[in-house]
Amino acid sequence: MNQVAPEKIRNVVLVGHGGTGKTTLAEALLVQSGAIPRMGRVEDGSTVCDFDPEEQKRGQSLSLALAPIEWNGHKINLIDTPGYADFEGEVAAALRVADLAVFVVSAVEGVEVQTEKFWKQAAKIKLPRMVFVNKLDRERASFDRTLDGLSETFGAGIAPLELPIGEESEFKGIADLLTDTAHLYSDGEASVGEIPDEMESREQQVHETLVEGIVVADDEQLERYLEGDVPSPEELEHTLHLGVDDATVFPVVCGSATRRIGIDRLADFICEIGPSPLERPPVEVTAGDEAVEVRPDPSADPLAFVFKTIADPYVGQISLFRVLSGTISSDDHLNNTRTGANERLHGLFAMRGRDHLDVPSVPAGDIAAVAKLSDTGTSDTLAPKGKPVTVPPIRQPEPVLSFAIRARTQADDDKLSTSLHRLQEEDQALVVERNDQTKQMLLRGMGDTHLLIALEKLERKFGVNVDTEEVKVPYRETITTAADAEGKFKKQSGGHGQFGVCNLKVEPLDRGEGFVFDDKVVGGAIPRQFIPAVEKGIEEAMHDGGVFGFPVVDVRVTCYDGKYHSVDSSEMSFKMAGRIGFKAAMEKASPVILEPVSLIEVTVPNDFQGDVMGDLNSRRARVQGTEAADDGEQVIIATVPTSEIRTYAIDLRSMTSGRGRFTAEFHHYDVLPQHLQSAAATQGGSKHEVE
Repeated sequence: MNQVAPEKIRNVVLVGHGGTGKTTLAEALLVQSGAIPRMGRVEDGSTVCDFDPEEQKRGQSLSLALAPIEWNGHKINLIDTPGYADFEGEVAAALRVADLAVFVVSAVEGVEVQTEKFWKQAAKIKLPRMVFVNKLDRERASFDRTLDGLSETFGAGIAPLELPIGEESEFKGIADLLTDTAHLYSDGEASVGEIPDEMESREQQVHETLVEGIVVADDEQLERYLEGDVPSPEELEHTLHLGVDDATVFPVVCGSATRRIGIDRLADFICEIGPSPLERPPVEVTAGDEAVEVRPDPSADPLAFVFKTIADPYVGQISLFRVLSGTISSDDHLNNTRTGANERLHGLFAMRGRDHLDVPSVPAGDIAAVAKLSDTGTSDTLAPKGKPVTVPPIRQPEPVLSFAIRARTQADDDKLSTSLHRLQEEDQALVVERNDQTKQMLLRGMGDTHLLIALEKLERKFGVNVDTEEVKVPYRETITTAADAEGKFKKQSGGHGQFGVCNLKVEPLDRGEGFVFDDKVVGGAIPRQFIPAVEKGIEEAMHDGGVFGFPVVDVRVTCYDGKYHSVDSSEMSFKMAGRIGFKAAMEKASPVILEPVSLIEVTVPNDFQGDVMGDLNSRRARVQGTEAADDGEQVIIATVPTSEIRTYAIDLRSMTSGRGRFTAEFHHYDVLPQHLQSAAATQGGSKHEVE
């Protein structure tokens, strides 16, 4: 691709709910610009941006994809993103490197939940936004209804620049509100004429409203307008551009991606009113202990931020990066400021879907890719040696669902750890954990689809097969009464034998106090040097599991008497005596199972508060209180048994039409109700009868 100056670059992310036509819109823009000869279809997996087999199989985007195009002397780096809730991490990465978000909204369904959520994320970072109302050629499409929904949901700042000419099957063109002209389409090509008579009155009314909304942002234009001097379309466009840059005005344009109506005008608007990298605020980075602002100056020191890593089974690791300053050329050497690794950027290229387009250099503000960096991952910063500059990492959403996985064969097990690490590099919303108590490896993510896709990629890209199993709950156990028992270990096997006896008393401690060992042996009943062995034996028995097979906590053990043999006693014999005595005392001390309890914060719209609280109560939750959040939402704070929220991400999404979200963290352990203890004991492998 041709290299352009930063002022001619537009980094644009396509955002919206799943099914609104983002990938098809990217395809239409590629055709309109001449980058590809014909449009592919999402349904048959032939689009440029949905190139992974998992995407082609499901007919939906699962990760961000780049599709750069050239338009009127500009370079537009299109970033197509998934619209499904499980892949919010991909959207977060794309928003981080974009200068403009084009929200794609269906004229049939209107504003949907993921569009609302992504809009809030973009607003939080003050990213300029505009809206493309798509699918106006579909049955039940309504531009007016959709525009009302946009204004109602996102408030002031929504500014329609166009009106559709016709709707549903009669949709054929666009009325330009800035120039009062009509654009009628045939095979993606427009002819310009006058506004149709039947919509002239309405167009003029909306035109006046639009002009009034634009000029209020410019005192000089406003004064001229009040005096009867209407600014020219070019002047209005300039003022509109300033409002877009400030993220206070959100233009609305319309069309049909499948029929390529309005696509050329969308590209024009992106170039004319969308911000270049030079018009965005400087990037705040850390240099040592100081905060520094970096501007996209092509002549400054090179600085790049890696926002996405792709594990390619043929090329190896591909790193997508945005150049924050300077100009990076092929074979440049830059340091990873996190790892200290010196990286050679051999063979720079732009990615258009799966295709690699060689580029000799990449200026500030542009986006490109490089393969086979040895020690660089997502969110890493590349800078000249001796300049330890660090860009803040991309904040990923907290995982909300876990799968327990195990390698299918020994060959799979040998590759599992390395492959999971590479999978995490590609998708940082995935988290891999090893639970030492349950001995399970947990793969955590944003939902069941997210995790299933990860397992499919694990098999396809790395040849690793795994099986899933139910996630075990890390139960523990304790005692509720005091009890005494004797631990006796006696073994005779020719020569020296083994002999040790200890008398123990166990007592319950308050929750969270752990383990306390008291030595009350007098008169040398057990020699001093063997007392630590008794304690060690008890600790091992507690770790290995009590009556129900779970680790034991919150117990005081007192060793008050015992017996020894001058020849046969040893540390081993008293360690074994401690184990035996502790297990015998546990049996008598009315043991109970403890379950982990999580502190959960659920954020939901007011309309769903009652249903969610009722559902939490059915999960044995204890609601601590509620508090108001932003935009008419409520935060419900509760403690709830961890076993009751293992699939809560799926249930909450269903209960709230995708609008609810939650965080959960371990809070404390509490006694499991009696009627649930038998089922829990089965997980621990215990055959102990629960009374």
